[in-house]
Amino acid sequence: MSYFGTDGIRGKFGELPITPEFALKLGFAAGKVLKNYSKKSKPIVVLGKDTRLSGYILEAALQAGLNAAGVYVHLLGPLPTPAIAHLTRALHASLGIVISASHNPYFDNGIKFFSGEGKKLPDEIQNAINKELENDIFIEDTANLGKSVRVKDANGRYIEFCKSTFPYHLDLNDLTIVVDCANGAAYNVGPAVYRELGAKVIAIHNEPNGLNINENCGSTHPESLQKAVLEHKADLGIAFDGDADRVILVDKNGEQITGDHILYILATQAKNKPAGIVGTVMSNMALEIALNKANVELHRAKVGDRYVLQGLEDNKWAVGGEPSGHILTLDKSTTGDAIIASLQVLTVMVEQQKALHELVEGFTLLPNVLVNVHLAQMFDPYSVPALVTEFDKVEETLKGRGRILIRKSGTEPVIRVMVEGEDLEEVTALANHLADAVRANAA
Repeated sequence: MSYFGTDGIRGKFGELPITPEFALKLGFAAGKVLKNYSKKSKPIVVLGKDTRLSGYILEAALQAGLNAAGVYVHLLGPLPTPAIAHLTRALHASLGIVISASHNPYFDNGIKFFSGEGKKLPDEIQNAINKELENDIFIEDTANLGKSVRVKDANGRYIEFCKSTFPYHLDLNDLTIVVDCANGAAYNVGPAVYRELGAKVIAIHNEPNGLNINENCGSTHPESLQKAVLEHKADLGIAFDGDADRVILVDKNGEQITGDHILYILATQAKNKPAGIVGTVMSNMALEIALNKANVELHRAKVGDRYVLQGLEDNKWAVGGEPSGHILTLDKSTTGDAIIASLQVLTVMVEQQKALHELVEGFTLLPNVLVNVHLAQMFDPYSVPALVTEFDKVEETLKGRGRILIRKSGTEPVIRVMVEGEDLEEVTALANHLADAVRANAA
């Protein structure tokens, strides 16, 4: 069996596979595989985490397993996921491991691996770890155990790396920024980066206690950030998720700037216009229309950052992302990075001397309605001719001014019906009509 999902191993802490016993075994299996693949006799693994209470337990277990397999571990402590990807490269480690469940609640946790290049682990190594997990822990040579050391300047190294993606001749001296740290991994480094670039920073949700990560805060709940921006009369707000690989912005009027808005800014307002952008099937049609006008190509990938990354690599482009604020800028970082993505938007603001709301003037997301149709049993809606006819009819109705998206959930028997278009009333009626048609044909 494979324990790895699309984004590492994830689940509720205390239930398989997110248990101390399994983490110990996983550390040992990963260490054994690494020894086989690495040219170094004592390969190094970089290990970081977010602020969840369970992270301490999983960190100790993974560390013990890796050391038992004869691997050296560099402990980074709480740091954003992209920071661990960067430091894996910077410290010339063979592997990076992050303990985090990203935007999920505190009771979940996850384990995610990076290659020595700070990218997704190759399938070959992932499969080898899976296979090794079938074997029992057996320590052959007690003279060749690994050791663990704490990296004392991990925060400082990452702060400097983030700052290096912002033009050195510019600064943020004239800006007041509210930063919502989601009580997560960027609670320390996030505000520090903007402060060191000259901004006046008001940090909120920056006191993690191990249980309050993502709780009514961060990029999934930007309401308190919107309120704080208006209260402090700030120029903008920046919200991360728990492991700071997603970012949502708020302009000075308290309006939300989503991942689609960020892609629009980077594609049409930046100094160097990219040849193309990778979005997903969920990217709003307004983005497609705006990019078309600006002669920038949009490639739609499947939902999930790994597919966005794949689309960028295939097209040899640098900028892509999802509406949730998972933004990739491959010319700056190997993975989605909330701080670095926000710095690219701030660069455009400072270069053009424009406020955030001015950068998205004239760009309005089209109304979209999503109806989740819960089924007793999953079926393929496109295998039913009567349904296909209905889908085609609605597509024809919306031609040139809207679109439909019918998606099967990957985790439960649910079909998601999404309709997007200029008129909310029309879109709502069409979405409900298609959802009813799916229900009628499911029986």
